[in-house]
Amino acid sequence: MDISFTLAGLASQLLVGVSRAMILFIVSSGLSFILGVLRVPNVAHGSLYMIGAFAAHTIAVAFEGSAAGFWLAMLCAPLVVAVISLAAERLLFCHLYEREHLMLLLFTFALMLILGDLTKMTWGADYRSIVAPPMLQGSVSVLGTAFPRYNLFLLMVGPLVAVGLWLLSTKTKFGKIARAAAVDREMVGAIGINVSWVFAFAFVLGCLLAGLGGALVSPTISITLGMDHSIIIEAFLIVTIGGLGNIWGAMAGSLIFGITQSVGVLILPQFAIVFPYLAVVIILTLKPTGLLKSVW
Repeated sequence: MDISFTLAGLASQLLVGVSRAMILFIVSSGLSFILGVLRVPNVAHGSLYMIGAFAAHTIAVAFEGSAAGFWLAMLCAPLVVAVISLAAERLLFCHLYEREHLMLLLFTFALMLILGDLTKMTWGADYRSIVAPPMLQGSVSVLGTAFPRYNLFLLMVGPLVAVGLWLLSTKTKFGKIARAAAVDREMVGAIGINVSWVFAFAFVLGCLLAGLGGALVSPTISITLGMDHSIIIEAFLIVTIGGLGNIWGAMAGSLIFGITQSVGVLILPQFAIVFPYLAVVIILTLKPTGLLKSVW
């Protein structure tokens, strides 16, 4: 076998893995933000990711034939998820923050089942897909192999989200208040800050990222019921190995997940799905607290 072809194929496969890691990061960073601020293990996070994908398809179809349809879908679908999450937070979650984690886990699991059924009632069980705009279609040459333009787009979006979320968390007044509320919400409330709305904004922001991830992934996979199951498992594992509330830890965990699966496709395609979970086992065995320190 030609060595240059092998190296080119490996480089292309790694880029595919990194581009998928960007989707995983966007979803898991939202989950990490919610866990860090609210201490809520939101199992329904994957359902909001799925709703984001279905909403993006609906918006794109509504503006089919328009060059702006895709971009409107990418913008509006996360906002739809944000509205749903705000309603859920104000009506339900805000009354449960003081409950035990097990009760919160069971509650969000029940919410996941409800959202799954509502999604089926709204959109049905048919498979759907979104076509990327002309400027993101086709491929470019990377080391002699074709690499999809849309994946390059994802490689740009992921770091932008990471930097934006990091700046929000560390350089803004809201970020400082949220970090303080995560440590001692009673003290923050005692100085006159409405902690309830701080939590609401944090929850909505985390869920909006889930919707954004669902919208962005829609041109690359089939949009279908059940797509929430695998993403929520991966997101929780990424948050665990990265470090609770650590944005860059979520990025590192996502890269590990994406790259190990891509390498697994080259080495043992039939067992490629095992490689990321094997990496998780090794990391947690060597460093049970995660790759990076929790910041909350």
